[in-house]
Amino acid sequence: METKKFKKLFLRFWRSEDNKISLIRDVLVALSIVFIILTALWAYTGQWFSAPMVAIESGSMMHPDEPFGRLGTIDAGDMVLLVKVYSRDDIVPRGSTLKGALAEKDKNNFYYGDYGDVIIYHPYGDLDRDQIIHRAICWVEYNEKYDTYTVEDYNLINVTSITIPELGLHNYVPPHPHSGFITKGDNPFTNHDCDQTSPYICEDLIKMEWISGKARCEIPWIGTINLLFNDFFTGKNTLKNVPSDSITCLIILIAFLISIPVSMDLYSYYKEKKKQTTHSEKSEKNNDNN
Repeated sequence: METKKFKKLFLRFWRSEDNKISLIRDVLVALSIVFIILTALWAYTGQWFSAPMVAIESGSMMHPDEPFGRLGTIDAGDMVLLVKVYSRDDIVPRGSTLKGALAEKDKNNFYYGDYGDVIIYHPYGDLDRDQIIHRAICWVEYNEKYDTYTVEDYNLINVTSITIPELGLHNYVPPHPHSGFITKGDNPFTNHDCDQTSPYICEDLIKMEWISGKARCEIPWIGTINLLFNDFFTGKNTLKNVPSDSITCLIILIAFLISIPVSMDLYSYYKEKKKQTTHSEKSEKNNDNN
């Protein structure tokens, strides 16, 4: 009996045409949809009850000759999902032409126009600093006993300093000896060398505990709205980094989304008007017959 009573009350609530009840119903439906989407994102990324995605502020991951709309790439104004990482094995670095994902042309580890994972990290582990989203190039293993470094992807074994010319490293010795990743942005115009070279984005190797996650999937253009509000409240000027074609695509997307409810309202309006016109014509015809 209680189940039937509850079902009856629910159906009355759901079908009610009272304006106040309709408003409450619409709010509950909207909140439910948001909760379902957030739960799905949290489950996928593993970032429970924290931000499952980040807005891209700079063009450091852009590639030359990107197509209009820049789908499949990481550009300022995009949003990317932030998948949690737990150990070094969760991250596949790009490597070199000698060894690693790049050498193997591993299609299973090809993301955003190049090989290897793109990671998001706090430089020096400082949570007050803006996060950096760059590609993991290689892992450097520090041997505390002999005070040496091994970079397998570049065939450097137990060396006292690291020299990798293509990354801008020449006799590089980390200021604080520990294991970690060498990272680099994809944009060849703004990121000639890796993050560990001058001017330093992060002079130290990137520790696992500094990494917030790795980038997966891309929601293009939407992050531009986030940058707009962020610039307004912080005084930054990150909106200038958003490519013009991305802004154009965002405007088209917003216009399309707005047109859906407007079109539905117009359809309902003309349908109701046609119904009233038909009813009036029938009434006039009946009056004429009488």
